[in-house]
Amino acid sequence: MELGDRMLRALLSGLGRKGGTRGWAFSSWQPYLPLARLLSATEVVSHWTAVFEKRGIPEAQASSEYIVAHVLGAKTFQSLRPVLRTQPLSPWQLQHVQKLSSCRLQRMPVQYILGEWDFQGLSLKMAPPVFIPRPESEELVEWVLKEVTQSSCPMGAQGGPLILEVGCGSGAISLSLLSQLPQSRVIAVDKGEAAICLTQENAQRLRLLDRIQIVPLDVTLEGSWSHLLPWGPMDLVVSNPPYIFHQDMEQLAPEIRRSIFLEVDPRHPELVGSWLQSRPDLSLDLVAVRKDFCGRPRFLHIRRSGPQCGCLMEA
Repeated sequence: MELGDRMLRALLSGLGRKGGTRGWAFSSWQPYLPLARLLSATEVVSHWTAVFEKRGIPEAQASSEYIVAHVLGAKTFQSLRPVLRTQPLSPWQLQHVQKLSSCRLQRMPVQYILGEWDFQGLSLKMAPPVFIPRPESEELVEWVLKEVTQSSCPMGAQGGPLILEVGCGSGAISLSLLSQLPQSRVIAVDKGEAAICLTQENAQRLRLLDRIQIVPLDVTLEGSWSHLLPWGPMDLVVSNPPYIFHQDMEQLAPEIRRSIFLEVDPRHPELVGSWLQSRPDLSLDLVAVRKDFCGRPRFLHIRRSGPQCGCLMEA
């Protein structure tokens, strides 16, 4: 019992080398918690919420809940059975929570800490340095799905659209579209090796590798788009670009058949609209701007104009 008490005190007080990450990361653990017994999941969440708040960590309670739930084998704290919320955690579980919470104190995103995240109902692996998909990106997927399902235009040789995603990252957008459009195919490109590998792994986990081509490609390089010509014209182009994309936009025009859907910074819609008006040679029109759930202009629908546009989907 004495050994167990010493172990628990070490776990809760953050004993370690001074000056290292352990020394400062856990110095805020105060002895106000009952140390003579193991702590329940609810108590651990409450404690780490207070620690995160004191350290200025955003979404303190959500962070602690996700970490504790992960250690207990659940995706969310709310999904835990009531008995698991109240029964004591083992010393190993407390140590694991402490280790993951240490990463959060270093400002590592929860998604990287857990190593996975849900997007559109899919469980995707997450790993740095690949960007974590924003919640707003799910709205982009839903918009594209709505436009495709409501369209009367025939798409693709196999009965579904051929979709190009520029900057696939973790593959969240591409794989979500594939999972909900059974006849669709995707060409996913990214210039980052880590992104290419992560999209490949997520596609394999979801058994979608047979319908996606993952291409390492820097679309800002001159002539890079020629690598996509063997797949023929694309029905849709989807992108959530992390950087300014004016060069990409200029080179997209020869490959576009119907539509582009973009997630952008709220300052971009006006700039993109003005730029397209100044480039009538591209035959592209900004036909719709949609706001995200915070009311900010976040998504653009751009389509090809002129006599060659064929059957177009209205936003």
